Amino acid sequence: MNISSNAKQAAKAVAPATSVRYRVLWLAVLLYAITYMDRVCIYAAMPVIARELSFDKITQGLIFSAFAWGYSSLQVPSGWLADRMGPRRMLSGIVVWWSAFTVFTASAWDTASFVVIRVLFGAGEAGAFPSATRAFSRWLATSERGFAQGVTHSGSRLAGALTHGLVAAMIAVWGWRTPFVVFGFVGFAWAAVWFFWYRDRPEEHAGVSPSELQWINDGKIATGKRSALSWRKLLCHANMWRLCVMYFCYGYVLWIFLSWLPTYFAEVRGFGLVKSGLYTMIPLLAGTVTNSLGGWLSDRLYVRTGDLRSSRRQVAIGGFGVAVVFVVLGVLAPDATLAVIAMAVAVGGLELTTGVSWAIPLDIGRDHSGTISGVMNMFGNWGGAISPLLVAWLVQRFDSWTPAFVLASFLCLVAGLLWFKIDPTVSVVEEET
Repeated sequence: MNISSNAKQAAKAVAPATSVRYRVLWLAVLLYAITYMDRVCIYAAMPVIARELSFDKITQGLIFSAFAWGYSSLQVPSGWLADRMGPRRMLSGIVVWWSAFTVFTASAWDTASFVVIRVLFGAGEAGAFPSATRAFSRWLATSERGFAQGVTHSGSRLAGALTHGLVAAMIAVWGWRTPFVVFGFVGFAWAAVWFFWYRDRPEEHAGVSPSELQWINDGKIATGKRSALSWRKLLCHANMWRLCVMYFCYGYVLWIFLSWLPTYFAEVRGFGLVKSGLYTMIPLLAGTVTNSLGGWLSDRLYVRTGDLRSSRRQVAIGGFGVAVVFVVLGVLAPDATLAVIAMAVAVGGLELTTGVSWAIPLDIGRDHSGTISGVMNMFGNWGGAISPLLVAWLVQRFDSWTPAFVLASFLCLVAGLLWFKIDPTVSVVEEET
């Protein structure tokens, strides 16, 4: 049965009697929210931390990058482990790990302690998205994957947006160390719920009905075949390299908005601590909406046309095209209000591509989607690791934020052009009996 007929069959199928897969999805949404609460907390707190500990911009950039180096370095091993251990054990363990280091951040006292804690924190979070993607490969039908990846990343962006305002308010009352302790214990609670309720396969969960299991499988009958991963084929596959370079560009640009936007609004647009945190929420909230919208649009196009290639490409190219224009308009805007609006549109366009990008590892990776998504996310977070340091250097070198944002716009253009060649119908794994 081909992709087009599967899409049409899924669209016509009777709704299943149970919806346990949606509970899995919403637990994943909460997971993604926790990842961004924990990682964004330091960006919102950094203006206060920098004043207290006399950190210059290069030091701040080093601390921001420390997370990304730990995070990116373990993407592939974490994805590989998720494929073999299963998301239940993998996610329970790593959430406890990184939540502990979130709490430990409250005890940091100098540059070295911050860097070490952030590297180990990032190493823990490395397995979150690949493991969740692996869970989706078993729990969601093809026609639901784009929306699922979009709504989970929407959860992360919503949490990232609200965290800026929440942390600013908590700091004003209790100081900068308290938010790290509070957020860490939220992660401990999630890990307990996931371990005792979730199952790696839907057929192992007592709440899943036969009709839901058939829906998840797109109505297909098991063929007895499984996919095999050849690292040689993977590393030589042009489709994989295009995906990775595209996501490197995306990650570089995203991290500018995650790490430096509060500082940019405070220094260039004249906002104070609380106001800067609140205005930073606006672009991230725009990304929250478009994350879900992009995945949903791609899935609807796929169900309507059966053309997976076109349904993924159209949404991603459009989103990067919007970002190319509005990133530059934001930094060149003559007043603060226009700058906030333009930055919101830019982040909205950028995030329109996220659900589609994360659907691709499911499309081309099959049972190895954890590994494939880990490779992709490793490149994205190499971009995220370089971004804070390079932005700090560009701002100090030119005494202006404009070059940093112009470079970001150019990388969005590169990513959009790569989408003309990324093909979700070309698998990077092989089938074996």
